[in-house]
Order: sequence, then structure tokens, then C-alpha cells
Amino acid sequence: MKIMTIGIDLAKNVFQLHGVDEHGKTILKKQLRREQMTVYFANLPQCLIGMEACGGAHHWARLLQSFGHTVKLMAPQFVKPYVKTNKNDAADAAAICEAVTRPDMRFVPIKTVEQQAILSVHRARAGFVKARTATANEIRGLLAEFGIIIPQGIHAIGRRIPEIQEDGENELPSTFKQLLQTLSDHLKALDQQIEALEQDIQCWHRNAAVSVRLAKIPGIGPLTASALVATVGDARNFSNGRQLAAWLGLVPRQHSSGGKPTLLGISKRGDSYLRTLMIHGARAVLRFATNKTDCTSTWLNGVMARRHVNVAAVALANKNARIVWALLAHEREFRSDHTLAFAGA
Repeated sequence: MKIMTIGIDLAKNVFQLHGVDEHGKTILKKQLRREQMTVYFANLPQCLIGMEACGGAHHWARLLQSFGHTVKLMAPQFVKPYVKTNKNDAADAAAICEAVTRPDMRFVPIKTVEQQAILSVHRARAGFVKARTATANEIRGLLAEFGIIIPQGIHAIGRRIPEIQEDGENELPSTFKQLLQTLSDHLKALDQQIEALEQDIQCWHRNAAVSVRLAKIPGIGPLTASALVATVGDARNFSNGRQLAAWLGLVPRQHSSGGKPTLLGISKRGDSYLRTLMIHGARAVLRFATNKTDCTSTWLNGVMARRHVNVAAVALANKNARIVWALLAHEREFRSDHTLAFAGA
């Protein structure tokens, strides 16, 4: 019998396979070690392969696609309902095999090597930013124990540290001053690492025409544009801009029952890093919208007059996500007067 569908439970060393024929009958239950995977699937007739979108999934998806197989990735939370018994590798592989054949299943786009490379730079930068914030908070907390308070802002620490060390009236012990110098040097090193990675992202952005096109949208800069291009990939995987906004977690969460719709806060699904960039970019636009009279600023001022500024920021991020889909899916350039031109027509 020919294997039509295979579910693979990914792991570091031992992979569990579950295969079915065209009638859905189980004909394969097998474990393979990592070094056996390539040889096995290279000699296997072409079939549909399902995997969870976890660590290493995109690598295996690209490799198996090179052998002619059709590979689909799914979010783990969408596979979990298909697990019929206690959790183990065999049950997980069977659930993946069944879930990948569902007509209403949502799939994760497979990333290219280039996409994963620039996203790795983004992740490393985000890690350095988090470490810089932690170091700055540590310095503030240690100084507060000695009655020294530093104003808000990451740059205030760099300005105040030399003053604090040279001040002879604060009676700080030499041991603490040495520690303060060590933490300050570490903070400066993190700043340099973040700046170097941002330059790498800027370089990639300038060489990517699609990313440059997205950066023309108000509220989207090189960081957000490059992250969008690398994360979204082919925008035609989404039917419309609403689906992309929902995929980013920028739409209300529903808790409806009995025909009565109930909308809550945003769902916060999808990539939290990308959603954060979109919302922070929208906040930057809100700061200058008050003094402008263009169509977008007028709309934003109306939203801010009725709702909280955070709601307006999310609304603009949602709007930008839909614009991003239109530009990517239809290969268009951003035009700030597009709405006015459409209305005049």
C-alpha cells in the first residue's frame, strides 16, 4: 500500500512517524534517528507530510520539500485537540497525521533560509535589548539602596554614573564604585552590540526592495519592515488584510454565545515581537498626528477623541497591517493619497 500522508513528531534525536494510506488506514508506525531521516524520505514516494511548527521544523520542511514531498506546518495548539489518548510520541505523530488532512486547518508558511537569517538577527537584538533593560534596572535598584535616584530613561544612567563616581559626598564604598563601573561597562557593551545588529538589519533592509516599500508606511520603519517581510513571507497565503491583522493578534478577542457577540481586548496571538513593533510604530505616529490635517491624522484624532490613546495605537497598527497585506499581495507602492483618489473616482 502506498503511504499518502505522514505525521512526524519532531525531536532532537529520535523522530516518530505515523503514516496512513488513501483510506486513512494506519500502515506506518516507525521511529527514526536524526541521521536516518534524510535517507528514508529521499527514497520514499512523494506524499503529504505534516509537522508541528516547532524548533527545527522549517529546516526539515525545506529538506523534505527538496525531495518532492508536500510539507505543511501547523501550530501546536491546533494539533492538540486531535490527540486521542495520553501524550506520547506515537499519539502526537498520529494527531499530526490526522490534523494535516483537515480542510479547515491553518498552516504556518515555511520560511526560507534568508528569512530565518534576518529573523535570527532580530531575535538576537531583542535579547540584547532585554539584557540592557535588566542591567539598567539593576543599576537603578542598587543605587536606590544608597539613596541615589536616577531619572527615567536609559540615557540618564550613562550621564549620571560618572557624576556619581566622582562625587565625594555620597560616601559610596570603593567596592561598590568598582561594581558600578563594571555594570556601566557592560551596559555600554550592550549598546554597541545592539547598534551593530541594527546596522546589519539596516543593510539587509536597503537591499530588499519589498522591505523598502513597506518602510514608506507611516509607523513602519526599517526594523518593522524587515521583520514583516521575513515573518509574513508570501502575503497571498492570507485571503485579505483582516486575516493578516488577526494573525498578528491585532483584532478583538471573542467570547460570544447565544447569538450575542461579545468582544474583548486584542487576541495577542501570533508573533509578539512583530506585534510590539507594529504598536510602538503606531505610537510614534500618534505623537505628531495632532498638528497634521491629512486623512490618516484626521482619522486618528477622531479615534483619540473618543477612545484611549492605547486603543488608537492598536487601531492604527491594525490599519497598517491591512495596508502591508495590500502592498505585498498586489505588489503595489504605498500612496498616502490613495483613499482620496479612490473617493474622487
